[in-house]
Amino acid sequence: MNDLQAHLLVVDDDERIRGLLQKFLIRNGFLVSVARDAAQARRLLAGLDFDMIVLDVMMPGEDGITLTRDLRRTMTMPILLLTAKGESINKIEGFEAGADDYLVKPFEPKELLLRINAILRRVPAQSTAAAPKVLHMGAVRYDMERGELWRGQDLIRLTATEAMLMRVFSTQPGIALSRDKLVGDAPVEDGNGQERAVDVQITRLRRKIEDDPKSPRYLQTVRGEGYMLQPD
Repeated sequence: MNDLQAHLLVVDDDERIRGLLQKFLIRNGFLVSVARDAAQARRLLAGLDFDMIVLDVMMPGEDGITLTRDLRRTMTMPILLLTAKGESINKIEGFEAGADDYLVKPFEPKELLLRINAILRRVPAQSTAAAPKVLHMGAVRYDMERGELWRGQDLIRLTATEAMLMRVFSTQPGIALSRDKLVGDAPVEDGNGQERAVDVQITRLRRKIEDDPKSPRYLQTVRGEGYMLQPD
């Protein structure tokens, strides 16, 4: 991965350690930005894309565990924690917060390099295959993690069947799914699971998604194949 110059963010309040790590990692083929505390790290994360964060746990103000826990709410990039604490309870706390690995100070620079490379090797298969977390359909958006459909600030109520259909469609956007497939995956409430009941549910779902349900743009009918969700 470092052949592609992965961009790392090193966050440590110790200026000497921060500088040494930056120089070492640059010599080993990485792009490296540094931050002295959580506040500066947040400013950098708001404007730049990083492949990984190397984060000190013990910092003044917001500590590394708290920052990790908060970042995990919106970000999936790997986080490697650095700390002088080697007790098991601290490691468990770090992993529970969402860290990918944990390295105790003092450490050999080569060990840090090995751990960074090991983590980055695992990233492509996970990130490239991952679907977007939110699908946009005009003024409507679907939060895949929460299974929620929103129009602006308003949550759109979904029946159990509509929620299941959205989950099925969202995992395969742009792909036509047959009625048989949808019947098999969704607990259709009408018609004892017959295919006709799927048509009824699609009609209802279109009313919640489309500006003009009679001329659907996002939940499309594919002649001879079934239905397809085509987000923006």
